[in-house]
Amino acid sequence: MAQIDEHTGNHKADNSLIPQCRWNVDVYIDANKVRERLLDVENQIAPCKPKIIGVTKYYGLDSIIKGYEAGLRDFGESRALDAVKKIESLPNEIRQNSKFHFIGHLQTNKVDKVLKYFDYIHSVDSLKLAKVISKTLGENKRIKILLQVNNAGEEQKFGYSKQALIKDLPEIMKLDNLEFVGLMNIAPLGACESELERLFSDMANFRREIEQVFKINIDELSMGMSDDYKIAVQEGATMIRLGRKLFT
Repeated sequence: MAQIDEHTGNHKADNSLIPQCRWNVDVYIDANKVRERLLDVENQIAPCKPKIIGVTKYYGLDSIIKGYEAGLRDFGESRALDAVKKIESLPNEIRQNSKFHFIGHLQTNKVDKVLKYFDYIHSVDSLKLAKVISKTLGENKRIKILLQVNNAGEEQKFGYSKQALIKDLPEIMKLDNLEFVGLMNIAPLGACESELERLFSDMANFRREIEQVFKINIDELSMGMSDDYKIAVQEGATMIRLGRKLFT
């Protein structure tokens, strides 16, 4: 199977980067196999224990159910309307005992739908989006956000430059109802090991820089997918986002 970016939704419009069909939606998923793969990942990255997010974007409702049976409690989606339909269809036990992470590019007109069901938004990439999220939440709910950093400088991907993030961060931290908990990045497809090490190390250093400049603690560093999660963990990832590694 051709390599597919598990975060295609984070790319700016480019038909060459968008799958022609929603692959594996109807594939049978075996909870035992997911459990075996999950244990294999945990063994590979031990003694580190980052949060493992099962990316179910390209799979049907069964991927969340079988993933839950296999021991997963964190699930990542990046298409707002599809994700809402899945979550609404889940058994109450799974909905109540799981955390849902929005990991794709979030359009401002979809914010209200996402806020009803998600616990984390990994892909806040502008002050405008942060303000819309804060305003939409109202007074009685908070949401954890991560700021997406495009530290590879890829024109086709969304995300802050480091300079722009530092400029906007003071205002973002003042917004009501938003809990800034971390940074997220997406490494380029096909990057070599040395480039991945550089990019992930750069994210870890940037995290420390922000902590020192703003006198804050940043809990989360969300980086690493099915092809590069081991390198990401070595460089300090606290969250890794795995789709194909677990479900195909």
